[in-house]
Amino acid sequence: DNYMEEAFKMRNLLEEFLITHGKSKPTILGAREHIFTGSVSSLAWFMSNQETSFVTIGQRVLANQLKVRFHYGHPDVFDRLFHLTRGGISKASKVMNLSEDIFAGFNSTLRQGNVTHHEYIQLGKGRDVGMNQISNFEAKVANGNGEQTLCRDIYRLGHRFDFFRMLSMYFTTVGFYFNSMVAVLTVYVFLYGRLYLVLSGLEKSILQDPNIQNIKPFENALATQSVFQLGMLLVLPMMMEVGLEKGFGRALAEFVIMQLQLAPVFFTFHLGTKTHYYGRTILHGGAKYRGTGRGFVVRHAKYAENYRMYSRSHFVKALELFILLVVYLAYGSSYRSSSLYLYVTVSIWFLVFCWLFAPFLFNP
Repeated sequence: DNYMEEAFKMRNLLEEFLITHGKSKPTILGAREHIFTGSVSSLAWFMSNQETSFVTIGQRVLANQLKVRFHYGHPDVFDRLFHLTRGGISKASKVMNLSEDIFAGFNSTLRQGNVTHHEYIQLGKGRDVGMNQISNFEAKVANGNGEQTLCRDIYRLGHRFDFFRMLSMYFTTVGFYFNSMVAVLTVYVFLYGRLYLVLSGLEKSILQDPNIQNIKPFENALATQSVFQLGMLLVLPMMMEVGLEKGFGRALAEFVIMQLQLAPVFFTFHLGTKTHYYGRTILHGGAKYRGTGRGFVVRHAKYAENYRMYSRSHFVKALELFILLVVYLAYGSSYRSSSLYLYVTVSIWFLVFCWLFAPFLFNP
């Protein structure tokens, strides 16, 4: 799917194959994508913004500073001869190599290829627009990433790369999903630990100990942590990109509008999707391709459909956390200052709310 004026630049892009980038000539030329489905719904807009920051700032840094850009989707141009003489592009297993595009990049890099990124040309792309479509897509990507975690390609790359490229590769492929999973597991560990403290009476004795009364620095530390916990750091690249392309006033306005359209609820919900499918793939395997259709879905999804889709991954877990929070509140309410309790648990309450109600909030 190309635009007329972009097609004229194709000759210039192909000339890049003759230019040495870094140490060698490129084997895959990366180009950026332009998401044109952003105006369909608020969800489509969130997704297109997220994607825009990834295909511009994200891939620019991956390609030029870190040298760990692999292959991310349809605008990339392959050096056909290089790849055909090194075992072709596709891998054999339809389970392990679910994210087929990035495996082409792994192959190329392992065989001394060079992947670049060029931003003077862009190709159109339609992203998923409905809540259930987006969930299917995220599930597919998380499944694929779970399989990447187990695959040999990552293992070999990790052994052959120098220290900095190794870390860059980790945090841009497997590490991103692993960190999401650890974040959610931490919430569980934290709540069960708190529950133990409350039920055993330890928390009461600690809080009523005169030596420990009114530690202001401790309360301040908890307060600042709860601000950063709401994922402010992941918004920064997107703000920077919109600021560069459209001006920082516009970026600020878009940020405010996104908050009003409940973007944090949406992204917190998808943290759950990623974690669930990534963890399940690592435990049980069995990733499969999920056709999302990519139609313009602006229909009302039935409750039964939503429940079937999200019960295992979100609702059950959210209810467990909810029960833990309620028990924790009920058993400790007699001796606790309300502000401290709020600082500690407000982000977890938010998580529970998002996981329980996001599919219904975003149901047109």
